[in-house]
Amino acid sequence: MNSYLKTLIVATPAFFYSLFSYAQVDNILKQLHNPNDKNILVAAHRGDWRNEPENSLRGYQLAINMGVDIIEVDLNKTSDGVIVIMHDGTIDRTTNGKGKPSDYTLAELKKFHLRNGLGIVTNNTIPTLEEVMLLAKGKVLVNLDKSLPYYEEAYQVCKKTGTLSQALFKTEVAYPEVRNRYPKLLDSLTFMPVVSLDKPEAEQVINQYQKEIKPVAFELIFKSDTSHILVKNAFIPAHGSKIWINSLWASLNGGHYDDMAVEDGNIKDSWDWIINHGARIMQTDRPKELLAYLRKRKLHN
Repeated sequence: MNSYLKTLIVATPAFFYSLFSYAQVDNILKQLHNPNDKNILVAAHRGDWRNEPENSLRGYQLAINMGVDIIEVDLNKTSDGVIVIMHDGTIDRTTNGKGKPSDYTLAELKKFHLRNGLGIVTNNTIPTLEEVMLLAKGKVLVNLDKSLPYYEEAYQVCKKTGTLSQALFKTEVAYPEVRNRYPKLLDSLTFMPVVSLDKPEAEQVINQYQKEIKPVAFELIFKSDTSHILVKNAFIPAHGSKIWINSLWASLNGGHYDDMAVEDGNIKDSWDWIINHGARIMQTDRPKELLAYLRKRKLHN
């Protein structure tokens, strides 16, 4: 057997795994950019935090293993300018440390360990955005929450890791402000505004974004479910954008939330309600259960 054939045989499993991974994310991207696709993309909020610490690499890996399409991360920055994943303004709640991420260099921050849902300190450390993007590469999309202050740095990380197409940049501010802040960069991003339907200017905000840049999706949040946009929302996909609704907790979705489905068994007024009101992306704290339900309804690949 010649050396070329031996090399091919050894490399084949890794080669085909790589091809499979990129085919996987390509399918997700095709669905993301097709506003008329009826299947539901599932985003795991802070990873699988019920089984591993929130915003940990292990939690993200478990969510990926489940078959989610998107993982959600919260961005922060160390004193030496490294983008890390931390939801809170401090590390007090989720680690055995104290203070802000910006109080520490990355090397110092890595000495602390993440707590699990019971508050027990684990071996998991605070991940960097680069570590998460490499974990997600070729597999899932990454929802960059709390990212507006860090667009430049996050963009560079995604370019470096070859994952820019997998990153969803988002913000709650209106178009003029984000364009003024990032006049050139904005056009290079896969972008999703977050719009509060409780505000009277909500439709105006959506219309202006669609006129100027046609975002890939709109994340709609609402304490009250009485907005006319929830009923007459066809103008959003008609202009090329998907509708994203969070099923996390009641104040984000007018009371149509995950635990109503999982704990109360009331799917009609929770997940079904969200789907029936136009959502084609759902961010959940119950990814395993939501995936099973959607697959049963043939709404998830």
